[in-house]
This record gives sequence, structure tokens and C-alpha cells, in this order.
Amino acid sequence: MKFAFDNTYARLPDRFYARVHPAKVRDPRLVKLNRALAEELGLDADQLASAEGAQVLAGNTLPEGAEPIALAYAGHQFGGFVGQLGDGRAILLGEVVGTDGRRRDIQLKGAGRTPFSRGGDGRAAIGPVLREYVVSEAMAALGVPTTRSLAAVTTGEPVYREEVLPGAVLTRVAASHIRVGTFQFFAARGDRQALATLASYALSRHYPEAAGSGNDALALLERVIEAQATLVARWLGVGFVHGVMNTDNTSISGETIDYGPCAFLDEYDPAKKFSSIDHGGRYAFGNQPRIAQWNMARLAEALLPLLADNEEEAVRVATERVQSFTGLFVEAHERVLRAKMGLVREEDDDLALAADLLERLAANGVDYTVFFRRLCASAADPAADAQVASLFAEPGAFRDWAESWRQRLAREDVTPEARASAMRLVNPAFIPRNHRIEALIQAAVLRDDFEPFETLVRVLERPYDDQPEFAHLSEPPQLDERVQRTFCGT
Repeated sequence: MKFAFDNTYARLPDRFYARVHPAKVRDPRLVKLNRALAEELGLDADQLASAEGAQVLAGNTLPEGAEPIALAYAGHQFGGFVGQLGDGRAILLGEVVGTDGRRRDIQLKGAGRTPFSRGGDGRAAIGPVLREYVVSEAMAALGVPTTRSLAAVTTGEPVYREEVLPGAVLTRVAASHIRVGTFQFFAARGDRQALATLASYALSRHYPEAAGSGNDALALLERVIEAQATLVARWLGVGFVHGVMNTDNTSISGETIDYGPCAFLDEYDPAKKFSSIDHGGRYAFGNQPRIAQWNMARLAEALLPLLADNEEEAVRVATERVQSFTGLFVEAHERVLRAKMGLVREEDDDLALAADLLERLAANGVDYTVFFRRLCASAADPAADAQVASLFAEPGAFRDWAESWRQRLAREDVTPEARASAMRLVNPAFIPRNHRIEALIQAAVLRDDFEPFETLVRVLERPYDDQPEFAHLSEPPQLDERVQRTFCGT
């Protein structure tokens, strides 16, 4: 089976990774192949969908040119530093350059033990694999930078967690798997040479337009800060809660990575958290910008030896760049909120208008996604206001805000129809509802039924389109369906 591998990371010094082969599994069975992504990567989708392809996607057979490695990295986990983490259950097969000219990693997640497994079995259960497939592909369709899912296979073997579960392997595709924690790994060891090598490599791979400034580390820091500020603003726009924003889960490329205890808001609540291990709400929805900036400060710390010859100057430069995150995020978030409210031109009071709205949503327990989708109809015709107001415990809360909103809309020369059409391109009708994710996982685990999974994947390929035949998948959960806790799935 042909993969046009060109494995640049595997050509870096040996201390960047461990060479390791995926563990063989008993009876691999293809659950889902992302044919469109396979073709984009220059792969033969029909071959991947065959029995031979399932062997490759499970790790039983290595395609020609693969150089399987597990990457070394460290990280802050819930604020506490761990000096060695690394790929404990993921193995990078190699890199391909797709038909679009973009270089991407192809990685097997759940492919067995590595030297970084720290006592774990290196395996994955079917639930987390299906969750990552659904959510990562939905994020891509929503326009949020993300790793992608190429395939999911079951292994025919059990994995042992709190209960016995079917095993599975996810084939993950990423711009790279370099994380903030990768830099922390070498900084913790005082390995300046490795830091410099990694900074130059990451800059040329992800931000080649910034290379050649004479200070690769500084150029990289600036680009990553901007990418993360924009990414988190987009998360907030679709109501996404990452759940475990550790520095080892913060990608240098600016992609969303590691869909563990992730979830989407139902009712708007900035303090909402889902992760079963986030006891203090460190990674709650509204805390995500602050944590992203904190993570950027940790990247800056790791890069300090490279930022300037003088330590005092290095600290000054690093501090200045990290502080720039706030302005970059606010600007990106304002763009997101203006688009969601249907505003075309920038005005000084727009952020106050948005903040007032979000406060009213929170106070009234309004579903975030449903509200903004229905607001599109109100932009087209004020007669739809009654339906929007009905979402509020106190309908007057919307009517009061809508009066200010309409005064703001009147200052722009945009037809109602054009405004509503633009709003429907940024306010999704469908998101991966938490209760739907849980239901499809239960169907797969208990009944070996993957039809709910297939249906949700298909609907989420077009999240901004009204799909009347699947309208039930857009509905918020009933009280007894609400998901309060999510799990990492490791």
C-alpha cells in the first residue's frame, strides 16, 4: 500500500523521539474511513477500505516508507509540571504531502505501548475513538483549525478500564504533533541545541513566511501566540470546551488537538466545565482565553535561552509578546461575535452589545447554538423575535436587547436577507451535542451498532445547512439527557 512518506521529524536527532512499532491486534475491522480526507492526502481510498487497508490502519502492517516513532514531550497538567510525558499510546507512522501541498502527520492513536506509556497499556477504547472522530471532523466542517480523523478501526480485542470495552485505533492527521510541551521537554533538560533545532524546524514547517528574521525562536513565539488567540476565539464562537488545556495538549500549529473530555455548551454558561478531572474549573468555557495565554507564557519560558543573549532582555521580550495575547484574542473574539450578531462594520460599542447579550443568555439558561441560529431568522424578519424570545426564562430580556441590536443594524446598509444569509454561515444549525455523542457510543459498545455514529458524522459534514430530515439532532437535550461529566478515555 502506497503512502508517499517524507518523514522530516524522524530525521531530527534521536532524543526527539523513540522508534517503536505498533502492536499487532487480533481482528481489525474498519468502522469508518474518511474518503474525502484520504484523497486530499493523496491516498487510495479504495485500498484503505479493503481488508489490507484495515491491517494498515490497525498497525498490523506498516506501509512502505513508514518510520514509526513516539514523540517525546513534557507538559503542565492542571498547572503542575511533568518533565516527561510523550506519546504513550500514539505512534507517528510518518508525514505525507497532500494534493493541496500541505504536509501532515499520519498517526495511529491506541496502537500499543511505547517507552512513554508510564504503566499504561497504550490502547484505546471504541468510545474515545468515536468521540474524537465525530468532534474533530465536526470542528473541521465548522471552520475551526483542528487535527482530523482519517479512520477508525476496531481491534477485536478488549481494553480494560473501569469496565471491559471494545478496543479501537484512530488514525489521526495533523499539521504536526509538536506541542508547547515538546519545547518544555528540552528546556527542562537544559538542552539549548535541541531547543534551537526544534524552533527552526517548527517555524519552517508551520510559518515559513516568518523564517529568515535572524531569530527563529522569537518569530515562532509570535506566530504561535497569534494562532492560539485566534483558535480560542473560534472555540468560543461555537461553544466548544476543550476540557484539558494542558501545555502538552497545546499545538504549535494552532490546531485543536486531543479531544479527551471535550464537550459543547448547551445552555450558555461561562463557568461551565465537563471534565471529570477538572475539579476546580481551571478549564471551564470562559477560562479558556486566560489558560491559553498562560500556556503561551510557558512556551516563552521554554524559549528564553533563544530569545536574546542577555537574560534580562530575553525576559522583557518574552513578557511583551505574551502580553500581546490579550489584544490579539480580544480582536479575534470581537470579529467572531460581530459575525454571529450579523454586524458588518466595526463600532466601538459592539463588544458591549455582545457582552450584554451573553449576560442575558447566561441569566436565562438559553441554549447557545439554538439562540444564534434563530437570531438569523430575526435578522431577516422581526416577526421571528417572538420565537427567539421564547427561549428565555424572561422573554423581556431578549426584547430589551433586541431593541439595541436593531438600532445598531439600522446603521448599516445591508439588506435583511443578505445579513441573515451571512449569519447562517457562522451560526451552525448542528453541533456534536454531548448527549448524541454519548448515545452513539452506547449503541456501538452495547449493540455493535454504528448507524447513529454514521448518521451524526454525515449530518455534521454540513453543520451550517438546515437539514429538516435530521432536525432532531439539532435539539438541546432534555433534562434527563444532559451530560454533566466527560472523561479523558485514556
